[in-house]
Amino acid sequence: MRKRILKLMLAGLFVFCAFGVITLRLARATDGVGITAITLAGPIAFDDIDLRTITPTTPPWFAEIETSGLSDVYIVQVTIVPGGHSGWHSHPGPSIVTIISGTATFYHGDDASHTPNVCPAGTGCVEESGRVHINRNEGDTDLVAVVMQIVPRGAPRRIDAPQPPGYCF
Repeated sequence: MRKRILKLMLAGLFVFCAFGVITLRLARATDGVGITAITLAGPIAFDDIDLRTITPTTPPWFAEIETSGLSDVYIVQVTIVPGGHSGWHSHPGPSIVTIISGTATFYHGDDASHTPNVCPAGTGCVEESGRVHINRNEGDTDLVAVVMQIVPRGAPRRIDAPQPPGYCF
């Protein structure tokens, strides 16, 4: 009787461990490939940011950035080789991305249509906070971007995420 209970306990432990390994493998963050990030400045400490700008031109132009609490600002240069990518991730604050050379192709994990957001050199885009995405270099030259990130004081600039369902790269 004792041997049988011991065997059942060991079998249960084995199943539990195997399930844990499978779950961890499926939920594991994706690593970037062919990516280099150099912090040019930061963290730069900011108090509350309450910026509102209205420029009386035609057409009218308006900008607003507001934070509540202390922030860290970073300026980062990101280079991704052809065929490389950032890995799936999000940010705890907004990122303003300027493409210096190459073409950035962003995919968002919550986009069921998997429609890419393509940003060639000389353009830019904004990455929303909390939105899981990947930046891929699908071109044949190095992608170089300069990114300004605003995050809550002490927060990481990047939060790794597992590959969303339906994506196969």
